Amino acid sequence: MIDVRPPQAGWRARWHEIIFEADTPAGKAFDVSLLLAILLSVTAVLLESVAGVRALYGPQLRAIEWFFTVLFSVEYIARLATVGRPMRYALSFFGMVDLLAVVPTYLSVMLPGAQSLIVIRALRLLRVFRVLKLVQFVGEARIMRTALRASMRKIIVFLGAVLTLVLIIGAVMYLVEGEEHGFTNIPESIYWAIVTMTTVGYGDIAPGTVVGRMLASVVMIIGYGIIAVPTGIVTVEMATAARRPISTQVCSDCSGEGHDPDAAHCKYCGARL
Repeated sequence: MIDVRPPQAGWRARWHEIIFEADTPAGKAFDVSLLLAILLSVTAVLLESVAGVRALYGPQLRAIEWFFTVLFSVEYIARLATVGRPMRYALSFFGMVDLLAVVPTYLSVMLPGAQSLIVIRALRLLRVFRVLKLVQFVGEARIMRTALRASMRKIIVFLGAVLTLVLIIGAVMYLVEGEEHGFTNIPESIYWAIVTMTTVGYGDIAPGTVVGRMLASVVMIIGYGIIAVPTGIVTVEMATAARRPISTQVCSDCSGEGHDPDAAHCKYCGARL
């Protein structure tokens, strides 16, 4: 059902425009400042992981981490307060990323080292395409998302077939090679089959018999064909995905993006744009 209510007014509308939109000078300045803060916070985490830098500037880097964590926490609360449907935003992709951007620092109080997960904040840099008005990139991201969603069932079926094949090959190699060549059990043989079929080839287990090497050669050749299948599935879906122009406008009710340029209502919740 289409929402015919006028767009929200007052302080929430003003702050929503600054926090979520990039069409105004204030909104763009906010987003650019946010991107810079994300880069600085991720850089601080990377530097802290270096033992020599940590020994010299450990306390300072930790203080920087907490500063940005508090800053991003306030920003997350502000986003929830200014959007019409907070729960919908909280459960969206960027809503989950914004939450995960602040959780690791708080978690590190109980689990030392958890702050390394702060690099999740780098996902927030995906907003740069909307901030810099790179609508073409936003459109391409939508096409890729649509293609991946359409390919999911085909890929699941394909992976099921691959898993069955790996189980069979692992069992056969266990019978052919035996424990004397490192294939001590079927799970170990399945591990070898996965490593070989994906062309990784660690070399920790290798067949020693002529039959085993012949089978390994067949598995390697099959592996090249298997790697190409998911790529082909996604490529076909991307070629058939609709390529319609979209805008960077954000719904003030559910924070949904990717609307048509002439859209008057949100295609996700029906609220008026």
